[in-house]
Amino acid sequence: MKQVNIHEAKTHLSALLKLVEQGKEVIIARKGKPIAKLTEFKQKKKKRKLGRLKGKGWIADDFDILPDEIARAFGMID
Repeated sequence: MKQVNIHEAKTHLSALLKLVEQGKEVIIARKGKPIAKLTEFKQKKKKRKLGRLKGKGWIADDFDILPDEIARAFGMID
């Protein structure tokens, strides 16, 4: 964990952000007293709601019926 004063943080913000991207924490201090902590931002994953599309799709009754020539091409019939 690295501690820097406010002036150094403003001057070297890009370098400090690179440290944060590497998983390190940076403490920003005023007159040696810590006032803030830079850490990696972790986005919360949205919960997926199951069954959201229930009843909105359909499959035709003849979905799995292939014409004979295509079935032969795939070796499904002789």
